[in-house]
Amino acid sequence: MSTTQRLNMLDDGVSTLVDLSGIDMSATAASREQMFELIHHRDEMALLDRVIWVSEDTSEGVGILKVRGDEFWVRGHFPSKPMFPGVLMVEAGAQLACYLYNRYYGQLHLAAFLRIENCVFRRSLTVGEEMLVLCKGIKVTPRRFISHVEGVVDGQICFEAKITGMRIPDE
Repeated sequence: MSTTQRLNMLDDGVSTLVDLSGIDMSATAASREQMFELIHHRDEMALLDRVIWVSEDTSEGVGILKVRGDEFWVRGHFPSKPMFPGVLMVEAGAQLACYLYNRYYGQLHLAAFLRIENCVFRRSLTVGEEMLVLCKGIKVTPRRFISHVEGVVDGQICFEAKITGMRIPDE
């Protein structure tokens, strides 16, 4: 079943942060390599596979993360049933938020978490599945950003949180 088909199966009354109905899920707004122009994450900590869509004002975005099975956490979390760690779900949302922040300002800034609020996990994610990562900006200033982030897997909301990130000054 395609990602688009799964999105149409969201339970009645459940809405996502970003209206996904008009977004082409096969599109690429930024490849993994293009994301590296605007985020510092690399190697096993670069979680997003690509950015699918970004709003004109860069306040909203949708990315995708596919769990391949060769990631560093698979062997130990948990050996009998690999489950993508919840903290990494939120980290994937933070990476998309950082990408949008840097795209808004048109340059690469190092940013780090300040706060995670109202985080809820609603569904696990495992090998072979893909998660849509949604981000909706609440506030952006030159020093920090506040965003709502959310994951959608198989037509179900997987996690949601409000995050705050801060620009780390250049040295």
